[in-house]
Amino acid sequence: MTLAAARIDTGDTAWLLAATALVLLMTPGLALFYGGMVRTKSVLNMLMMSFVSIALVTVVWLAAGYSLAFGPDAGGGLIGTLEHAGMAGLGPDSVRGTVPTLLFATFQLTFAVITAALISGAIADRAKFGAWLVFVPVWALLVYVPVAHWVWGPDGWILSDLGALDFAGGLPVEITSGASGLALCLVLGPRLGFRKDAMRPHNLPMVVLGAGLLWFGWFGFNAGSALGANGLAAAAFLNTLAAGCTGLLGWLFVEQKRDGHPTTLGAASGAVAGLVAITPACGAVSLLGALAVGLAAGVVCSYAVSWKFRFGYDDSLDVVGVHLVGGVTGTLLIGVFAVESMTGGARGLLHGGGLAQLGKQSVAVLAVGGYAFLMTYGIARLLHRTLGLRADEEHEHTGLDLTVHAETAYDHGVLGHGAPVGASPVPSAQKVKPQA
Repeated sequence: MTLAAARIDTGDTAWLLAATALVLLMTPGLALFYGGMVRTKSVLNMLMMSFVSIALVTVVWLAAGYSLAFGPDAGGGLIGTLEHAGMAGLGPDSVRGTVPTLLFATFQLTFAVITAALISGAIADRAKFGAWLVFVPVWALLVYVPVAHWVWGPDGWILSDLGALDFAGGLPVEITSGASGLALCLVLGPRLGFRKDAMRPHNLPMVVLGAGLLWFGWFGFNAGSALGANGLAAAAFLNTLAAGCTGLLGWLFVEQKRDGHPTTLGAASGAVAGLVAITPACGAVSLLGALAVGLAAGVVCSYAVSWKFRFGYDDSLDVVGVHLVGGVTGTLLIGVFAVESMTGGARGLLHGGGLAQLGKQSVAVLAVGGYAFLMTYGIARLLHRTLGLRADEEHEHTGLDLTVHAETAYDHGVLGHGAPVGASPVPSAQKVKPQA
């Protein structure tokens, strides 16, 4: 056994293996969450946008993404080098902390995967699938990878120079996906019938199932970021549960007061909002702080999802309202609720730290949000002019499931029209030529 291999802690490794599987499960959970929120004609397209992100981001991450995000800094804390391109030099005996480097790289890969998949909710029902296949790897390399290096890289400027805190991804995952989703929906424009037609979720049980899988996976997302089976992981685990609960309750409170009806969709969305907000803060705040962070996110995000109707941007499945706004809320509230017993030094405004940490968190939010928005807007405009990002109007009207994938999520026609059992009539809509 090599000296490096001897540093591997089997307990930490076992926990991170489980956490990695939990985070990977979040992307299929997200697919169900998003799939239930769209109309029946685009369910499969929504599922596919998440599932294909797993494959695309994995290839990019292994080829260059991990090295650029977590490799030695190339200068200025902005990006890593290609020293580990293709995972070169990272054998089974390579160790990062107390876990194998290959496991750490895989854990971080699952974060990159779900961040790309999250963006798809902002452009549901109207994006070309072929253009999405190009957008995802380009975006992962040019947007996600640099931000991950800034925040989590050993010499990243946000961590090392600025001193902002982000335990599990409020900046690289939530704010980056939300700002990128806003840029994409501005480039694509609104769906046909936006602000005129009812575009209700077609399957709320699917939404709740997806939210439950997300919540389950989020324990790996947050507690796994401790990179060990230890007290910090346990605290992050409990904070995650608590914030999800108060996020759910906060959202329902607003719905009851504003609309007179607490809804199933609101409960699922509120839980996700609380989980989003506690993601950066779960390793920095106490249990009471976590309860406050989740409650604040549930209330604020429940109002934020309606901004799209006021300002005219069609954020189809509320990526901006939940992930951008929730991510900003949780990241900023670190500067209010951070406790020294969790951070090892930094303290928030309510614990004697003054405004210093809040200022650092604000700079990080502006830098990451601005970079993600501008870069994504540029990528989207370029692809829109070359490949075309927006689906044809006829395809959007018919539904992307048939026109892109030549499939339907539900077959309502066989028994409903008196066809014999086993018959396979082809709906006339399927005559539309599939096109990405």
